[in-house]
Amino acid sequence: MKLDGSLLLLIILLGQRCWELRLSRRNARLLRERGAVEMAGSHYPLIVLMHLLFFAGILVEHFYLGSRAPQWWPIPFFCLVLVQGLRFWSICSLGTFWNTRIFVIPGSRPLTTGPYRWMRHPNYVVVMLEFILIPILFGAYATMVWASLLNAFILFHIRIPAEEKAWKTLGGQSLSRG
Repeated sequence: MKLDGSLLLLIILLGQRCWELRLSRRNARLLRERGAVEMAGSHYPLIVLMHLLFFAGILVEHFYLGSRAPQWWPIPFFCLVLVQGLRFWSICSLGTFWNTRIFVIPGSRPLTTGPYRWMRHPNYVVVMLEFILIPILFGAYATMVWASLLNAFILFHIRIPAEEKAWKTLGGQSLSRG
């Protein structure tokens, strides 16, 4: 494995994930101090495993099987930069309420600041787009397909329903807009 731009990008993306986990841990402590309750934590290891497998798939395809980025890589790279802007806007908009786990302060309402004014789950949109864009940048098309399908299944059949139930149970309202 040689040190090149693709390895640097992977290191940056993994560093970003580590920073998010640290931020999430800090925010979890602050939320618990405010009376927040963690809900539906049993599926969290599945989400962590999915992300680990996603990056492992990219490593295997790109660095060991020799897949390469397409010649038009600047397009998905530019899109990824824009997507990261949405990620950081989402995180900053929620402040200490942002977390990778599901926390609800009993009786509270979901925040509707920043991108949350227009969409309920902007960070999940970010992850869905990343699971397409990042593998393209590494030429890891098999990982793009299986990871995107697995992510969609977990999001739409496990994670989002768990958040809806948590808000309905403890917050007194559903996250749904309809």
